[in-house]
Amino acid sequence: MQISEVSAPRPVSASAIEGHVYKVFPSDLNAHYSVFGGLIMSTCDRLALVVAERHSGHSCVTASVDSFHFLAPAKDGDTLIFKAAVNRTFRSSMEIGVKVMAENSYTGEARHIVSAYLTFVALDGAKKPVPVVDVLPETALQKRRYDEAEIRRNSRLETREKLNARRGSDA
Repeated sequence: MQISEVSAPRPVSASAIEGHVYKVFPSDLNAHYSVFGGLIMSTCDRLALVVAERHSGHSCVTASVDSFHFLAPAKDGDTLIFKAAVNRTFRSSMEIGVKVMAENSYTGEARHIVSAYLTFVALDGAKKPVPVVDVLPETALQKRRYDEAEIRRNSRLETREKLNARRGSDA
């Protein structure tokens, strides 16, 4: 039986990633000697995919990247620590939130460097969208993220409608 066929909501913790570690080396740096943003984006997308597939029990694809906020740079020698979890599910899609911290391995000082929100769609064997089981937020923070995901989704849908209306028959 596929996970999505189970009617009971699944807790956020059932599919979350808490502390994926990536050590930064000189080959990971851009021309400004900070970590190349594409490396962080790629890692976030991969980890969010794992969370989406764990939650849904299906193969998933990235449908959109709602936002990707670089809050501070990571430098040579930092250790990146990634956290990813399902914020909310919709019919066949899931918003996955990713938080990245940069830690100085010698002092233990940690900085929040990235927040990102990615939407994934679960697919069946014929590559068609399939319903996913609801997510059950358990903590106050998870409940806040659950509520905020609805705001982001509504904004995304409203923007799509406005663009489609503006484009008219050119779409």
